[in-house]
Amino acid sequence: MAHADLTGRRILAIATNYGVEQDEILVPVDHLREDGATVDVATAQQGDIETLVNDKDPGKKVEASTTLDAVGDLSQYDLLLIPGGSINADALRVEQKAVEIAKAFIEAGKPVAAICHAPWTLIETDRVRGKRLTSFLSLQTDVKNAGGLWEDSSVVVDDADGWTLITSRDPKDLDDFVGAIDKALTPVPA
Repeated sequence: MAHADLTGRRILAIATNYGVEQDEILVPVDHLREDGATVDVATAQQGDIETLVNDKDPGKKVEASTTLDAVGDLSQYDLLLIPGGSINADALRVEQKAVEIAKAFIEAGKPVAAICHAPWTLIETDRVRGKRLTSFLSLQTDVKNAGGLWEDSSVVVDDADGWTLITSRDPKDLDDFVGAIDKALTPVPA
């Protein structure tokens, strides 16, 4: 996996405290931090994240740095990262603060990166209409019903409508997913 210099970049990752797919949070967060970015992980409630592997087996714990309610000034962040895991994503989409955070990033024209079941939160923002995206296969009807243009690709990047949406299907697509995140965060040389 190639690396970019992301020194000075700030990323906000949002999740619930249980059910995040382990690699869908650990791989991008670790990669971004190795590239020099500051990554804050905000959870629905105080406490760490209990991840799962394949939505069933216990995974590693991930330390949360704040809660959704305590995030504060969203303008300090350059990208929103939403990991999947069906349990996490189903609970996160009904967390009003998570939906508000996603809407704020979209309205500010900042990139949003969502993998696997995470597009459920974006569907709740009512901002995927006309956007090209991918997700875990079982969400394609939800995406289409929300007006999104679902594709079966390892990564889909859509820059239409003034904001960048980066999506991937599942953990096997993580190399492409983090590569697209790096590209979105790396300024184009003049």
